[in-house]
Amino acid sequence: MITVHNTDLMNAPFQGLEEIQQVYFIGIGGIGMSAVARFFHSKGIKVSGYDKTATVLTKDLEAEGITIHYEDNPDQVPDADLVIYTPAIPADMQELQYCREKGMKVIKRSDVLQRITKSSFNICIAGTHGKTTITTMTAHLLRDSGFGCNAFLGGVSANYQTNFWSHERNVCVVEADEYDRSFLKLTPSVAVITSMDADHLDIYGDARAVEQAFIDFAGKLLPGGWLIARQGLKHEAALKKQNYLSYGSAHSGAQAYAANVVMREGGYDFDVVIGDRQIKNLRLNMGGGHNVENMTAAIAVAVLLGIADEAIKKAVSSFKGVKRRFEYIVRQNDVVYVDDYAHHPEELKALTGGAFSLFSGCSNRLIFQPHLFSRTRDFAAEFAAVLDTADEVWLLPVYPARERPIPGVSSEMLQERMKNTKVKVMQKEQVLKTLEAEKKSGSLPGLLITAGAGDIDTLVQPIREILIKK
Repeated sequence: MITVHNTDLMNAPFQGLEEIQQVYFIGIGGIGMSAVARFFHSKGIKVSGYDKTATVLTKDLEAEGITIHYEDNPDQVPDADLVIYTPAIPADMQELQYCREKGMKVIKRSDVLQRITKSSFNICIAGTHGKTTITTMTAHLLRDSGFGCNAFLGGVSANYQTNFWSHERNVCVVEADEYDRSFLKLTPSVAVITSMDADHLDIYGDARAVEQAFIDFAGKLLPGGWLIARQGLKHEAALKKQNYLSYGSAHSGAQAYAANVVMREGGYDFDVVIGDRQIKNLRLNMGGGHNVENMTAAIAVAVLLGIADEAIKKAVSSFKGVKRRFEYIVRQNDVVYVDDYAHHPEELKALTGGAFSLFSGCSNRLIFQPHLFSRTRDFAAEFAAVLDTADEVWLLPVYPARERPIPGVSSEMLQERMKNTKVKVMQKEQVLKTLEAEKKSGSLPGLLITAGAGDIDTLVQPIREILIKK
């Protein structure tokens, strides 16, 4: 029987924030930053912050009692005990410079997360894709089963409508972010590695440096800890620890895998085998075959922690997913609309492969917004190959995020590399007008997908309203 032995931290008292009474966040609207802001707020510490634009997330934070402003104005910075900023903030940002000049304690989000988790039992999920879904699945299994955990998620749980929750048990489920090598500051008792494909090459330089960072992350495991890794990862020999468990599909040779998988009503029925243990008749009510594999990894964590089979089965069936991770927005007889955060070619491949197999009898259209000029340039061929699998593609302009334009890099560049001739580059307003016209004429495709990590999410509600209009 597999089990975790170093559990003494689970019941240890939380410590480390006694001297902090006020915290200020620069970039508070980021998904990771907002989770940490909610953590401090839950501890009764005064929290405020800045972000460039108001979003659904910042409005939710304000509704919870956190003060936020939206202009770069040093006059609005409070005399905080701690200032936390995201690396996505430009170095010449006025408020950031002001805080440093005033001698305030200014640290990155990764540093404060290190401090929060240094004395807890940590379940850290890492990977260039899949980590948000598996982190949320794992945290849900622990919460729904009554085991309990503190959760720091990189997405909004559809079950609980938040990316953070707390619990008296000193267990943290943490999304371990490889960007800026942040995850190397964590100390896992259980670590999960989902993937280690090339990404963030503006930070790492090349694929080998990305892979080495994940090897280094595996080396952060505490004595007696477990590493759960997807079967077939590069450098598996370097990753393997004394306590090592591989997960994957039934045919991959993994130690933990899903068996007897059946697609049904937009979800999956399956069994999970972990070593000599089998959990039968599981039901996952979300799409995407890759999510069965993701749930297998989360179940492996639950098994390590000694959670009973029936509690696991109940939690799996009640899991509603993660906002913008294979999220069903509309499910009608005439049209299905799925929205997803996919912004890397492998993520896009998993999304489209799962959707096209679930709804194989439908015509489909993919609306994709490339994220970052550097990523679009570095993976242009891979993006084009995945986009070619759709019946029809609408491309939004590249979302720049923290980057400046790169000459020659655009959505038109992707269009030129594609073999599919049913491709258009469109502005957001044109997307909505065209869909409105198709709704009136009855010419909508049976399956519609929006994907991307930029501001394409602002289209989701308007598209939904068009599709459900009588």
